[in-house]
Amino acid sequence: ARRDQRRRRRIHPPGGRRVDVSPRLTAATARRILQQLRHDRRTLGLIFGLPTVLMGLLALMLIDQPGAFDAWGPPILGIFPLIVMFLVTSVATLRERTSGTLERLLSLPIGRGDIVGGYALAFSLLGTAQAIVVSLFAFGLYGLDIPGSPLLVAAVAIVDALLGTALGLAASSVATTEFQAVQMMPLLLFPQLFLCGLLLPREDLPPVLEWLSWLMPLSYAMDATTEATIHDSVTSAYLVNIAVVLAFSAGALVVGGITLRRQTR
Repeated sequence: ARRDQRRRRRIHPPGGRRVDVSPRLTAATARRILQQLRHDRRTLGLIFGLPTVLMGLLALMLIDQPGAFDAWGPPILGIFPLIVMFLVTSVATLRERTSGTLERLLSLPIGRGDIVGGYALAFSLLGTAQAIVVSLFAFGLYGLDIPGSPLLVAAVAIVDALLGTALGLAASSVATTEFQAVQMMPLLLFPQLFLCGLLLPREDLPPVLEWLSWLMPLSYAMDATTEATIHDSVTSAYLVNIAVVLAFSAGALVVGGITLRRQTR
């Protein structure tokens, strides 16, 4: 009887929630989400079809400007997974909360870490697949050519997809409606797009804006893309920038886990 009592305390600690993370429950959560999304053709079209088509449109727009697509292609290749995975993750996760699915899950012996980890794993796998598909089209069919390594550029796109997933989970934990989740995108992503060095080199920004750019993960992703575009092998600067983006992603997941609620108010 005492052994059963101790076991119940481990599963249901004070406060009614598990606080540790179970790989089995995390994987089960990810598998359930992937099975649901497998039948959602519109979401799959948004994840895989839209970025591929837009990359092809960019290549077509710049076809008469030699070298233009080779210059704009790599950074855009990393931005698409960030934006798309942010939208998909934030809306899909919030939909589960508004439908009551999340509340039912938290009534079971499953903790926040299992749920957030499962969501992150599922959408990160989708983001990775998206980055690979778009990279294959960009460097294959669309003829993107760089002096550096296409594999390293694709790796940055994958890391950006992970960042978009993490930011989407954090946004969904704060928002109360799907519309509010979409509204979070201008707040979290647009400043990064303006200050990351895509439109203007960061060293040419006013001092205050240049300082702010160092606080934004997309700036490091752009620096990693620049390294991958120039060098055909891994450099220390590339690894440092990738590590910083991953650290930002981990921080966003922690915020998402802490602020996760059972249901909308």
